Amino acid sequence: MRHPLFGVEEELLLVSATGQPLPRSKAVVADLQDVELELTRAMVEINTPVCDTSTELRVHLAEMRSKLAKAAAEQGARLLAIGVLPHGEAAQPITKKPRYQELAEQWGLLAREQCVCGCHVHVDVPDKEAGTKVSNHLRPWLPALLALTANSPIYRQQDTGFASWRWLMTTRWPCAGPPPYLESFEHFDALVAMHVAAGTLIDERMVYWDVRPSTHLPTVEVRVSDVPRTIDETVLLATLIRALVMTALDDGGRGPKLEPEVLRAAHWLAARDGLTGGGLDARSGEPLPMAEVIERLRRHVEPALQELDAVELVNDGIQRALVDGNGAVKQRKAFREGRDVLALTEVTP
Repeated sequence: MRHPLFGVEEELLLVSATGQPLPRSKAVVADLQDVELELTRAMVEINTPVCDTSTELRVHLAEMRSKLAKAAAEQGARLLAIGVLPHGEAAQPITKKPRYQELAEQWGLLAREQCVCGCHVHVDVPDKEAGTKVSNHLRPWLPALLALTANSPIYRQQDTGFASWRWLMTTRWPCAGPPPYLESFEHFDALVAMHVAAGTLIDERMVYWDVRPSTHLPTVEVRVSDVPRTIDETVLLATLIRALVMTALDDGGRGPKLEPEVLRAAHWLAARDGLTGGGLDARSGEPLPMAEVIERLRRHVEPALQELDAVELVNDGIQRALVDGNGAVKQRKAFREGRDVLALTEVTP
């Protein structure tokens, strides 16, 4: 039996030697494949090929991060796997592509301050209708994924008090954050059409929900996570999401209808406290330590992990995050101790 294929997009930040955002993305990506420009000129994005195993994904990520770091260094830039700007001005120059220029014209400072780096995981599904069902099934587990990979506590030389300041910044857009329950793909289309008619979106590509069905491919895209600090964390995230999709497809139903305020609160707590505080079980509204929320996620997908031969990979990855800390924990500790947050998150060739 073929398991669903998957792939990853990682947004990464270009900075100077002193950590100031460096708008040289066009020169950095000029000679590279599977690397794209992003909204601001201090960001770049890598797109892995479609993968069949977690091992294959890790190999691609290692190779692509290394090549991109080398290209960045040749342009006098440091490449950071970090969710937000640790130094420098909030507003950044916009990439000279028609779509990005239109975003800046219509959304002003919101677009110019959107120098934030996330990780987007794509998993294939049989069709668009299945994509809406899978999106519903994934909604309760998105806060745990956010907490597990949070990597943006330091913004413009200050501790924000949040493990994922990036998530707070992305939810300022009109169609972002926790997604609604989708009755069908026609329901999704109708919501997008409403936004476009109202002028809150240019088109369906501006649906920035934390999970969304694709409008042009039979996939779901999970967008909740900061870009992880390490490749191992990205592989852990992608493997868990793949297992969640498999679990949803095996169920076959439309997924649980959650109380929107509970889901919103669960996301907000995950963004603020990350791994180190309390969370909510979005299915029941039960307050729990975030470690227990993540354990419930692990148990939920364990049969799929067994099928993928990924039980050890996920168990080890979760244990390492809980014991050693994720990017947010490590950044905050370095910041308190006066150490270089840039060095902690720098990608090297």
